[in-house]
Amino acid sequence: MTRTMPVTVPAGAAQLEGILALPASPIGVVLFAHGSGSGRLSPRNSFVAAELHAAGIATLLLDLLTVQEDSVYQNRFDIALLCRRLHAAASWLGTEPLTAPLALGLFGASTGAAAALRLAADSGSGVAAVVSRGGRPDLAGAALAQVDAPTLLIVGGEDGLVIGMNRQALDTLRCEKELAIIPGAGHLFEQPGTLQQAADLARAWFVRHFAPA
Repeated sequence: MTRTMPVTVPAGAAQLEGILALPASPIGVVLFAHGSGSGRLSPRNSFVAAELHAAGIATLLLDLLTVQEDSVYQNRFDIALLCRRLHAAASWLGTEPLTAPLALGLFGASTGAAAALRLAADSGSGVAAVVSRGGRPDLAGAALAQVDAPTLLIVGGEDGLVIGMNRQALDTLRCEKELAIIPGAGHLFEQPGTLQQAADLARAWFVRHFAPA
């Protein structure tokens, strides 16, 4: 049984709306970094989150931008701002009694993946694993080389330009890393069965790296 509850995460002057889901005896918690124009109600990330719950992984789906901020298109690509918001959310998870003891994972999509990787490059972030789905890791810049959390890059086989960006990112990453290309999938993984494949890969990655040493 998974408990789901609305939460509000303070991030400087902003109050970020989120959905925290806690399975019984969770083995870790995954903070979602949504892509441009997306948020806590993203159907694709909600699908992935449900697959993680089935494996005993808690999730936090969060609006990284307020409604007013999201109305400014450039904010959706402000990776530094998105990373600061993720950092605030990770800190919140680290102080909440229900999630503080749990290993922390990051799941990023599109521009959110760049923010997740920047956060993982912070040696004090405590990130145990990162998964990027259709991500733009190139937007993480020099931080890529500083990431030490095991990182899985998932890309659709029909997402040609993004495949190239992820291959270059894979070469730059110095941590445990893997690139998974899902045949027939586009950027949004809308083709039948492709999002399930991405969710399966993400679940296995987090379970593997959340397991006790």
